[in-house]
Amino acid sequence: MSLGPALPLPVDALWLQHHDVEEQVELWWSSDPHLSLICYCFSVAMVLSLGSGGVVLLSSASSAVGPSVLWRLAVGSTLCLLALLVLMKQLLTSAVQDMGCIHNRRRIDQLRSGGTLDPLLMLFTGLALVICGTILLSIHDSNMLFSGAALLGSGGAVVLVVMGYGMMIYLQARRNMTMRRRQRVRVYSVTGPRNRPWRDSNSSQSHLL
Repeated sequence: MSLGPALPLPVDALWLQHHDVEEQVELWWSSDPHLSLICYCFSVAMVLSLGSGGVVLLSSASSAVGPSVLWRLAVGSTLCLLALLVLMKQLLTSAVQDMGCIHNRRRIDQLRSGGTLDPLLMLFTGLALVICGTILLSIHDSNMLFSGAALLGSGGAVVLVVMGYGMMIYLQARRNMTMRRRQRVRVYSVTGPRNRPWRDSNSSQSHLL
């Protein structure tokens, strides 16, 4: 005797909730893809430029004489460490995103590419480049003038770019806040007159009673 087709089992609500959370987390990681792509490309350019500059300074230290040897080694090592720091941040972001071990919106906004941690790291890198360039220029070595000027100019440019980016984000946040306030006022002005006739009718009925 056939009992008919088996009824489908109900889908587990916990699995659906976990799936929705994962989709929401993925949306948080890719909330602003254009900005993330720009910051990622800028980080790659920083890693390549810092790494190549550090290698050039370290390789030129073998042919230098006097106290400039130590400064070449110190500045070259600093540039390589800065390149490694920027690279490690990008690798950390990719690893955390792939593992999915963070479900906090605030932490994701800090770690994602283009988040709040990238401008701070770039600002630190720019200030370090300015300091390294100033040190090389203070040696008064003709062979170090070009390297010092290049580091000082690139560091200043990075600092200015980060400051401009921060100002743009601040102005955009203020504009979004102003737009939300206008939308609230508009909703209140639209819903207000609709509720007023109902109140007037209630008051007139109370007077009649």
